[in-house]
Amino acid sequence: MDYKKQQGIIESILFAAGRQVEAKELMLATELGQDELAGIIEIMRNEYSNENRGIELIKVNDAYQLCAKKENYDYIYPVFDKRSKPNLSPAALEVVSIIAYNPKITRAEIEAIRGVNSDGSIYKLLDFELIQEAGKLDAPGRPTLYETTPKFLKMFGLNSLDELPELPRYKLDENQQIVIDEYIEENQDVQENQVSENNKDDVVETKDEINEENN
Repeated sequence: MDYKKQQGIIESILFAAGRQVEAKELMLATELGQDELAGIIEIMRNEYSNENRGIELIKVNDAYQLCAKKENYDYIYPVFDKRSKPNLSPAALEVVSIIAYNPKITRAEIEAIRGVNSDGSIYKLLDFELIQEAGKLDAPGRPTLYETTPKFLKMFGLNSLDELPELPRYKLDENQQIVIDEYIEENQDVQENQVSENNKDDVVETKDEINEENN
């Protein structure tokens, strides 16, 4: 079977499914190996990336889906959904970020990090299907655990949580205030360089003094 025929089959499956299709499902349907499937998918993704195309092929974890391009969202949304466009407040963005970086976290842990009640933001994120319940913590009261959903990955253009930007390292000072380690290290490097330069000046001055005494 040639490449174009295989591409057409994959495209039909993804279009008809209307959901994320696991790679193993595509391999089973097409009888392609993992590397062959990945190669065809990558070619398709490049073709869809042309600015004149209205759809794109996205990867979410180990699954693929055909979606309308994000830049056309404002034209599509009014046609298919009469609800107001999802609008995340700074508080909701803060909560979903905490959950993304701390999968399977409880409401109490989220509020301990933020220092404020987070009920409203959590309910909104659940309603938008950006987070979901991930079981119960084995602790008194059995508090609910939360994690992000594939819809969160799609919304922020991520293939997986591994693509989240790395957070700066931090520690608490004597006043229990957060101090960024990277900032401390940078200042230490500057101070060490200054000390080194001062030492050089001291050595030069000492040499000059010795030369004057000899003369």
